[in-house]
Amino acid sequence: MRKRTKSTIIVPKKKETKRSLEEALKVFENYLVVERSYSDYTVQNYIKDVRDFNDFLVSQGFNDAVNVESTKVSRYFISHLSDNYSKRTINRKLSSLRGFYKLMNERNILNINPFDDVQSIKADKTLPHFLQKNEIQEMFNAINNNTPLGMRDEVIMELLYGSGLRVSELCSLTYKSFDFSNKMILVYGKGAKERYVPMSDKAIIAVDVYYQVARPILQKKNKNNINPSEFLLNNHGGPLTPRGVRVVLNNIIDKTSDTFKISPHMLRHTFATHLLDGGADLRSVQEMLGHVNLSTTQIYTHVSIEQTMKAYMEHHPRQNKEIKND
Repeated sequence: MRKRTKSTIIVPKKKETKRSLEEALKVFENYLVVERSYSDYTVQNYIKDVRDFNDFLVSQGFNDAVNVESTKVSRYFISHLSDNYSKRTINRKLSSLRGFYKLMNERNILNINPFDDVQSIKADKTLPHFLQKNEIQEMFNAINNNTPLGMRDEVIMELLYGSGLRVSELCSLTYKSFDFSNKMILVYGKGAKERYVPMSDKAIIAVDVYYQVARPILQKKNKNNINPSEFLLNNHGGPLTPRGVRVVLNNIIDKTSDTFKISPHMLRHTFATHLLDGGADLRSVQEMLGHVNLSTTQIYTHVSIEQTMKAYMEHHPRQNKEIKND
């Protein structure tokens, strides 16, 4: 008789399910948009910061961002950032990554946070860049407001400089945002917080002319024959994006004698600085800008003081090195 041999049962090893970065990013993006009401521009930056960290990990031979096993990788990443970015940019990236991993922990998607104990780097204080009044006027003069796009561009300038809007707030305006009788604009700022900001008589005229004359012409260029709810339209009849606003401002600068780089936020800085130079109180400027903390607004007082001292040093007779005796 043949001897029966014991058969061994082979149990297949359980495959480890690797978490997907794309799935985690979808959760993070939805959180930023729906729960935090961040602008498209901010959301894109946060997502990019996570992707940059992921690319760094992979390039250094570590597991990717959602399968990372050691908290020490944050130190290597900060060292890498320090060689390539300013302190301000580094802090923004760290903030993005802290937020990403905190959410992943709260949703039980990940159980590790490499940035939990990482502190922000003490950044150097830099004063905001702003434009002089003659430079602002030169930008307005460069706009051909006899064309539909020129009429729109004048509105952009009036609302960024005249009312101090953020570019995301500007692009999300609808016609219902304007309260013409009270000369106010209803703005949805960061975190979906509402605030009213004043608009000048010139802004009211520019908005009305654009709405009555230019916008219908631009809207007809929409290939899908759609009338977007957004107030400002691009040359194809679609909603104007923050990136489009930057292109508009650069085109305006190109038509002036100035050579500096312009950004929408620089016009917001200029709005605040010119208000304080004109004697506006800090609390009022804070409310118009939509700042939660007064300390955020106070940076503009340093700019205003610096301007005052510069004017004194240049023009007061007692400061002149050579004092003429009559």
